[in-house]
Amino acid sequence: MKDKILERSAELFLNLGFKSVTMDDIAQELGVSKKTIYNHFKNKTELVEGVTSSIFEHVSVGINHICSQDQNPIEELYEIKRFSMQYLKNEKTSPQYQLNKYYPKIYASLKQKQFDLMQDCVGRNLKTGIEVGMYRKNLDVDFVSRIYFHGILGIKDIELFPLQKFSMNELLELYLEYHLRGICTDAGIEKMNQIINNK
Repeated sequence: MKDKILERSAELFLNLGFKSVTMDDIAQELGVSKKTIYNHFKNKTELVEGVTSSIFEHVSVGINHICSQDQNPIEELYEIKRFSMQYLKNEKTSPQYQLNKYYPKIYASLKQKQFDLMQDCVGRNLKTGIEVGMYRKNLDVDFVSRIYFHGILGIKDIELFPLQKFSMNELLELYLEYHLRGICTDAGIEKMNQIINNK
């Protein structure tokens, strides 16, 4: 039952937002009493923490699987973007923004875990890209991986990038191209253009 609560709660939080979904909403959606939920989670904060940890674990497994396939580094980044968007349902309510606003401690913990995952994944991607001639040889890998992470967080700021003006998919597409144009060799740019044109 606990896994079912986490799964359905995740869907509601991602679609409607962490703030607006109540324990009553979740109980109604599951067709159970609130008491059943409280048997597994003592309050909404604990449920939110469980949901964010569960989502992070699922996304981490998917990203690590993509990274283990030894694809062209540019294709790998596009595949990670596609997988993330598929899993996060286009983030209609900017859940990361709401998480930061209403559950700052959970957000801070999640942000650190995301940073560690991305430092490893993006760092390896950059090193591979340099080795195969897709990325410029003079890149500072640590700096680029940090600035990439900062940018991914930045485009989720709905005050800077209102959802009425930009979809999350569009933002990630634009940001990924922006990132790649800054680090790619001519061969890398050619590969990126092929991927964009084939969509």
